[in-house]
Amino acid sequence: MEHTRKIQFATPEDAEALLEIYAPYVRDTAISLEEQPPSAEEFRSRIARTLSRYPYLVLRQDGQTAGYCYASAFHPRSAYRYSAELSIYLRPECRGQGGGAALYRQMEELLRAQGIQNLYACLAFTDRPDDPYLSDASLRFHTRQGYRLVGRFLQCAYKFGRWYDMIWMEKALGSHPPVPGEFVPYADMHKN
Repeated sequence: MEHTRKIQFATPEDAEALLEIYAPYVRDTAISLEEQPPSAEEFRSRIARTLSRYPYLVLRQDGQTAGYCYASAFHPRSAYRYSAELSIYLRPECRGQGGGAALYRQMEELLRAQGIQNLYACLAFTDRPDDPYLSDASLRFHTRQGYRLVGRFLQCAYKFGRWYDMIWMEKALGSHPPVPGEFVPYADMHKN
């Protein structure tokens, strides 16, 4: 089935629609290791904070908000400014249709323009194939996007009465020049 798909820049006004997508990941899965969904006000604040430094994208598919993706600091110290962490969430019925890959392609293009050289994804992980709260879908998605496994923290998160591992995946975006260009905050790229 052919879908009409549009990727747009998020604004804080998207908070309620994006929270509608995110909250079930918090309540019903170990994909997000938050244990309570944030309020709409907190979510709006998170979007605004992200947009001051990094892109935040929304996927509109067939007229509905289908998912979103954003970048964040890999680490707060300034020497890490050429690295970013990505997060992505899609409505369950929109997974497996190419929207997630499209969001990541667009995000990578924007982050390259900012001078980002490395991308990271931090994922909850379990070896249990029958876990009702977590599958290996995030690992498979990131592998298809060119990420490779670089680290695993064993039983470091506890949710739903069970322990979960965390894995870190990495993708190089740039060539790592000896003297990189200056990092440009996302908000500065779009000033008039």
